[in-house]
Amino acid sequence: MDWQILLYIAAIVAAIGFLVLCVALAITLNSLKNTLKEVSGTVAGLENQLQGVTLETTNLLHKTNELAEDIQVKSEKLNGVVDAVKGVGNSVTDLNSTVRSITSKVGVQVEQNEDKIAQVVQWGNVVMGIRDKWNERKIYETRANAAYAPVPEQKKLPHNEQY
Repeated sequence: MDWQILLYIAAIVAAIGFLVLCVALAITLNSLKNTLKEVSGTVAGLENQLQGVTLETTNLLHKTNELAEDIQVKSEKLNGVVDAVKGVGNSVTDLNSTVRSITSKVGVQVEQNEDKIAQVVQWGNVVMGIRDKWNERKIYETRANAAYAPVPEQKKLPHNEQY
């Protein structure tokens, strides 16, 4: 009988141990279940947030593409303006070289005809002097030939015949 009691006691101890193990396992699984529910809720929240971020990223990508296209169009237009300005610059450079060439040719002609230019200036001065003398003579003749006409209602100075 002793062995039977020990066997029963061992069976009861084993049953109690198994019961404790099952209770501990149930508590652990219940805790794991709650943790997984929280993780699931967090993942669902992250999924919603990720959808919002994805939508915003898509909108931002579309706006970036539109902006890139706009910049491309404006860049092409600006290239035309730059080419036009370059053409104007080339024209101004050509004009400057032409003016320099003409100026140097005029300078050479002036040096070659320096004596003739001096004679023209001298003859011009003579002609101007003659014209001035002619005008002075005309003015003198006009004044000399002009008759004195008294102004009406002007008082006459007393005339003394002695003088």
